[in-house]
Amino acid sequence: MILESDLVLVHVDNKPGFYARLEEITPDVKPGWWQVKLLVLTFPLQVFTWILDEEQLDEAPFTMGGTPLRLEKLISPLEEERRKLEAQVKAAKSSPPADAGQKVVSLADRRKK
Repeated sequence: MILESDLVLVHVDNKPGFYARLEEITPDVKPGWWQVKLLVLTFPLQVFTWILDEEQLDEAPFTMGGTPLRLEKLISPLEEERRKLEAQVKAAKSSPPADAGQKVVSLADRRKK
């Protein structure tokens, strides 16, 4: 789900249109709908307020005035790399060591017998 402070790419007519940052998400008077304030990263900067439902904030396509639109959450390449590293570390910690369950035999103990 897209949340406040997230960067999004707004697709217009199924093509990349513009970038925006979600500044604020507040409940609308209609249940299940949200007033979404977007800071549109154009020159000059513009602020749009759209009324969207939960599915549209989950990147589902919708139309506005007959124009197809869709929000796509952007993830920084640095954030993706950090997530991959965290997943690798977590997987390494959860998997048992290669020698787990193997018995260690002391050669010194064997000589005493």
